[in-house]
Amino acid sequence: METKSENRSYGGTQGVYTHASEATGCDMTFGLYLPEEARTTPVPILWYLSGLTCTHENAMTKAGAQAWCAEQGIAICFPDTSPRGDDVADDEAYDLGKGAGFYVNATQDPWAKHFKMWDYITNDLPKIVGEHFAVDLDRQSITGHSMGGHGALTIAMHHPERFRSVSAFAPIAHPTQSDWGKKQLGAYLGDDTSTWAPHDSTLLMRDKGFDGPVLIDQGDSDNFLELLKPEALAEAMAAKRQEGQFRMQKGYDHSYFFISTFMEDHVNFHAEALYA
Repeated sequence: METKSENRSYGGTQGVYTHASEATGCDMTFGLYLPEEARTTPVPILWYLSGLTCTHENAMTKAGAQAWCAEQGIAICFPDTSPRGDDVADDEAYDLGKGAGFYVNATQDPWAKHFKMWDYITNDLPKIVGEHFAVDLDRQSITGHSMGGHGALTIAMHHPERFRSVSAFAPIAHPTQSDWGKKQLGAYLGDDTSTWAPHDSTLLMRDKGFDGPVLIDQGDSDNFLELLKPEALAEAMAAKRQEGQFRMQKGYDHSYFFISTFMEDHVNFHAEALYA
């Protein structure tokens, strides 16, 4: 692992690190904020999965999470959204290829060689973070935005024993029925739609739900509402009687202004579960 930068922030340290990933077969970069408490004891960790076109840097610099994580004494990790490198497959479209890993393990060429973001987020990254930093992997929660909200919800519902809570900002909530989903799942996983279902949070919520609290924030002025399909997830949560909240926020769009406005709520929500 290589340290790219470390900066003092709210009494803790915001670092950026690069490491070789077995899952993706290339070097991956992530940001990690450690509060001051991590100097003396392992702290709980919140994973933040970013959306389309993002790297590790977007949420790290725009979401305003460090202040609230410092206040609550929890770490937050900002992974990249896809494999990177000259030999990594890409597409001219912004919503496929680099910056658009969709948090799945691709099975189709040319994506299968490197696009193993599910394994990266669930195996490789926690392993290296746990080995090198003072984090308590017995206390984990997960959140994300848009494509990252999709990733956070699906990963949490498949690993309820690992995550104490899950939240999302404007998640891609029903990708099997959206152009933000059909295109990517078809490219990465193939035409057999039965392989798509495990990566659809609405279908997972209907089937199994999450064994813990859920918080969803969605702006009602989001210009991607038809692609996100939040109403499907809200209906599934109600039908499942899922513990949690689905909040429609009046006047907010899809931007980091929306995320930073409600980041304190989300950090506090996860801290309550992590310290329960």
